[in-house]
Amino acid sequence: MMYLVGIVIALAAVFGGYVLHHGPMGVFVDAWTEYIVIFGSGIGIFIAANGLDVVKRTISQCLGMLKPSPYTKPEFLNLLAILYQLISVARKDGLLALESHVENPDKSTIFGRYPAFVHNHHAVHFLCDNLKMVMGGGISPLDLDNMMEMDLETMSKEEHVIPDAVTNAGDAMPALGIVACVLGVVITMGKIGGDAREIGMSVGVALVGTFLGIAVSYLIIAPLARALGLRHAPEEAYLSCIRHVLTSFARGDAPVFCIEFARRGIPPSLRPGSNETEKFCKEQGKVALAAAA
Repeated sequence: MMYLVGIVIALAAVFGGYVLHHGPMGVFVDAWTEYIVIFGSGIGIFIAANGLDVVKRTISQCLGMLKPSPYTKPEFLNLLAILYQLISVARKDGLLALESHVENPDKSTIFGRYPAFVHNHHAVHFLCDNLKMVMGGGISPLDLDNMMEMDLETMSKEEHVIPDAVTNAGDAMPALGIVACVLGVVITMGKIGGDAREIGMSVGVALVGTFLGIAVSYLIIAPLARALGLRHAPEEAYLSCIRHVLTSFARGDAPVFCIEFARRGIPPSLRPGSNETEKFCKEQGKVALAAAA
């Protein structure tokens, strides 16, 4: 949502300054053919370069920016509580006690108390798949950590396909603006010798093409690409929490140390305090035990 606020401020500043300098807005209406050249070719290039799947994902992620990020401080606390409860169950009743939670996460009594986590399919699959590796035995903590790191790197590359595609589209817009401008100049040259006012309007329309290409690139698409990229950072930290806890758990660390190890990897703006985390995890653990009884 802040992206839209920022874009509105930027466009208001640009066009507000133009109008205050007595610039006629009518030229942007007369230049409707420039919009066809720039935006039509831009969309075509984006589809040709990325394919239909990336186009669909781009639209989905852009619409998702209208919603608040699901990765808030309370959700990180809930994740740490989930991990704490799983480790506590494993230490108390053995690794086999985790089988029901891992094999059927939708029916897990631990996961079921945290609907936001259950609906986060990336996190659920990442946690359950790697817990299975721990339960199966035969894998060292170092190998487990390397495996999870590889998995997270693959996910990260996949998630950054969209911001990279949008960045490339933004980089192409100034060139498309020049293309539209050149075509406008070609049309203007055919009017040489005619009415000076008509020639001036034709030149103005051509220059609007250059303006649109640059403005769309730097005022709209570049901030969008940056915002899309930053939106993935909390998700990566969220999954990294799971990685750190499972690595620490595989080493045989106590639940409190496992959770603390993961907490340090949370971005400071989203990181709960140490005492707050320990208290919350223990309270949630007691509630879970009471519910199970």
